[in-house]
Amino acid sequence: MGNDCLSEEENLLGRIAILKDCLALVHLDKGYSGDRKYIAFDGDNRPRYILRTYAIGQAEGKRNEFECMRLAASHGVKGSLPVGIGALPELGLGYMVVTYIEGDEASEALPLLSGQAQFDVGVQAGEQLLKINRIGCPVEMASWQERMTAKHMRYRTAYASCGVSIGREEKLLAFIDAHLPLMKGRPNRLQHDDFHVANLIVKDGSLAGVIDFNRCDWGDPVHEFVKTGFFSAPVSVPFAIGQIRGYHGHTEPNADFWRLYALYLGMTMISSVVWTLKAVPDEIDDMLFRIGRVLDDHDGFGRTVPKWYDTSFYP
Repeated sequence: MGNDCLSEEENLLGRIAILKDCLALVHLDKGYSGDRKYIAFDGDNRPRYILRTYAIGQAEGKRNEFECMRLAASHGVKGSLPVGIGALPELGLGYMVVTYIEGDEASEALPLLSGQAQFDVGVQAGEQLLKINRIGCPVEMASWQERMTAKHMRYRTAYASCGVSIGREEKLLAFIDAHLPLMKGRPNRLQHDDFHVANLIVKDGSLAGVIDFNRCDWGDPVHEFVKTGFFSAPVSVPFAIGQIRGYHGHTEPNADFWRLYALYLGMTMISSVVWTLKAVPDEIDDMLFRIGRVLDDHDGFGRTVPKWYDTSFYP
């Protein structure tokens, strides 16, 4: 039987040597990445690997992602382990294979746990994030302030002509402009850059691992917490508080952390509107709802610490 007669999954299994002992691939339709994702099952019908395929032109970026995963694993980060990366020129595809982590997405598992257990998983997540952020950039690169300011200004220009406005826009933009200088001197550290409850796996009430490093980057660790406010806190406030507490060694973050956190939230509101209109325009109402909720959390940026951050009920 020729390859033209094989299914997509059979074709991939037959071409990737790492998967030679696997009997089946099951397509995963999750996330916003352009990658196609599959669970690879071994001979005992147990999930063993995650296979990602992508356009071969993305190979350089994917090798950087693979190296970031390798670095994280070498520093003891609990997460998917990089297994192999390569190309299938005849299909115009590149591929990456990582280990499968058993469990459920934290976004699904946390609401089923007690408040204390949600907090504990958050602490564990914060501790893992700290391990990631302790890894310094191994090469010379432009400063975080320079790169992030330029990126923000590009989004600001696009936002001005996008036809969609954020509520209390003038106060938001004034807050951002007043706080941009805070980025001066901030470090270039490894960033997962998409650290939230949909990219964390929970099993038996504990954090099993971190997944999806496909947006990894180098920059200010505080920027990692943007997704906490946007995506994690609405699912579980105890988790979000626990993540912040665990990251800071069970102590309170200082005022500088909260000022930077609020700055990055504000900048992300601008970029999120532009990105959503370009990538998933049907979801702009959902994004504006999220933005409105975060604005309320911060009293329209009259406060830097969100209203949901209340540790009085947690150790």
